[in-house]
Amino acid sequence: MAISNDLLSSTLFAIRDGEVDELYKKVAFLDGARKKGGVETESGGIKIQRPLSLAEHSSITQLASGYEPVSLAVNDVLRPAIYDWCDFVAPIVVTKKEELENSGEYAIVKIVEARMKSVMGMLRRELNKQILVGSSTVLTSMNTLNGSISSTGFLEADLPSGTNQNNTVGGISKTTFPVSGWKNQYANSGTFATNGLAAMSKIYIGANSVAPMGDISHIIGSEDFMARYKAALYTNERFISEKVLDGGRMSLAYAGATVEADPALTGINVTSTADGSQPLSAYFLNYEGIKLVFHKDADFAVSPFEHVSGTTARSAQLYVKAQLIADFLGGQGMLVNANA
Repeated sequence: MAISNDLLSSTLFAIRDGEVDELYKKVAFLDGARKKGGVETESGGIKIQRPLSLAEHSSITQLASGYEPVSLAVNDVLRPAIYDWCDFVAPIVVTKKEELENSGEYAIVKIVEARMKSVMGMLRRELNKQILVGSSTVLTSMNTLNGSISSTGFLEADLPSGTNQNNTVGGISKTTFPVSGWKNQYANSGTFATNGLAAMSKIYIGANSVAPMGDISHIIGSEDFMARYKAALYTNERFISEKVLDGGRMSLAYAGATVEADPALTGINVTSTADGSQPLSAYFLNYEGIKLVFHKDADFAVSPFEHVSGTTARSAQLYVKAQLIADFLGGQGMLVNANA
């Protein structure tokens, strides 16, 4: 008996939630963003617009006698950061030839399930390496945390106190608005053994002191960084809740923040104006300030199966409309040179 499009479509709809959940669990950034409030949805719009407060609204007048004139000088503190959506789609296709060659009433349903898993795995890999490194050749319009590979990358390998952070994020230039909330924290440890823990503390304290809300809640590092950090805690390892281990990733803690490794960061160098090319060791993230925004109707949405005109195939589509955005960068950090 032929399998109808309705049955194949219902199969996709049934397994969609489980596959999306698995996608998040397997990737440190996506898992952390979802659990710590870094995933949002919007209902539409050609672009994503986020209001930023990049100046002090008014000044303080100290009163001695109580008769001093109050300064009413004010600034328009809000600036809109504007981001383009990143749209991508992947088809799930079954041909008539495959249907005939796979006997059994539900054999073709199993093929559809396998194809869905394969597509989700591909999207997971591409999305993760673009967000962390900016190296996807497919999802090039998705923003990246890596400020060295792109002039619109969020985090740069230079001190926030200098003038070397000059990327433009969401149309807002760090040079034009060199405020603490729009420049990320940075530290070069030399080597982990030399200064690794002190460099981590420098980023953590600096980020939390300027963040308008929340604290560093997630540290994602290279495999070498994770090995060095684990060795430093060998006599007093602080493993986190077993719920975090559902994705199969080893996790430690640092001042309450989850510390995890991601292979995408291994072997990646970033360029510092002051320090030159250095190995990227870890990102320090506060998900109150960095969000992954999805369109509410295109959050890994699957379409029904339909016959493809002019062929014997039928296909469904997995559609995503999303973007990585920043609300403040001062609460984020980048650590380099802590892999050895």
